[in-house]
Amino acid sequence: MTIRSEAARVAVVIVNYQSYDELHACLRAVAQGCADASTVVVDHESDRGAADLLGRAFPDVALIRQTSNDGFAVGVNTGVRSPAAAASPYLLLLNPDCVVEPGACAVLADWMDQHADVAVAGPRIMNANGTVQPSARRFPDLTTAIAGRSSWLTKVLPRNPISNHNLPARDAELTTPVNVDWVSGACMMVRRKAFEAVGGFDEAFFLYWEDADFCRRLQQAGWRTTYVPAVVATHIGGRSSRHAAHASLEAFHRSAFRLYRKHAGPGGQLLSPLVFVGLKLRLAYMKRRVGNQFSGSPS
Repeated sequence: MTIRSEAARVAVVIVNYQSYDELHACLRAVAQGCADASTVVVDHESDRGAADLLGRAFPDVALIRQTSNDGFAVGVNTGVRSPAAAASPYLLLLNPDCVVEPGACAVLADWMDQHADVAVAGPRIMNANGTVQPSARRFPDLTTAIAGRSSWLTKVLPRNPISNHNLPARDAELTTPVNVDWVSGACMMVRRKAFEAVGGFDEAFFLYWEDADFCRRLQQAGWRTTYVPAVVATHIGGRSSRHAAHASLEAFHRSAFRLYRKHAGPGGQLLSPLVFVGLKLRLAYMKRRVGNQFSGSPS
């Protein structure tokens, strides 16, 4: 690994779990999109052979090999606090199946330099088919169950007003930055000062919703989260979770309930049993769908 004489302005932090093919493409894009950044990969349940190949292909990348998988939030905190990233004022948190465009780091960091009250800046994230991924969102409320990113109402009537409330930055024509509640952790630029002010990611979230919780705590501390559509990244999505589909579904719903319990007010706490039952029913339905997909049965 090349030792830098001074801290890079941006540290790219990637948490990997069994996604080496995608990670190679991600790191090649980082070399162009964030040429002056330092890069840290936290490799959960590291495969010795695949990690050795990665190290030879990208000798400048700080590779942290972990024998266990302690979850995405733990991985992010580990990478951010590693020697290779510890002094950088900006952090680009990036999924291994996400590819940034050239200049992404510099544009986001320059924009945050000019907006000192912004803790998180999220780029426009595209799906592999060229459509806009609804990566900028409102904090979950009672409408999210029926009109969230993957909910039935959004699929049937994608431009209904409730879905528009939950997903405020889906318009491909949008070019100006927009303040939002939270952005996807698949690709987000974070101000280190803000990251440290709220203690980083909550490690009680194993997978999913830790990004929403992080942005909520930042908002409560007086920081802004902004969607910056001038910067573009492409996210394939679901590459790590495909290795353990049922476990990922369980983690998603467990984290959703934790997010609800953590941030619901006194009135919302009274509804916790109903929320719990609703999430359990949804989990059972989603597991059945996943099982049908693998067996070739109609979903």
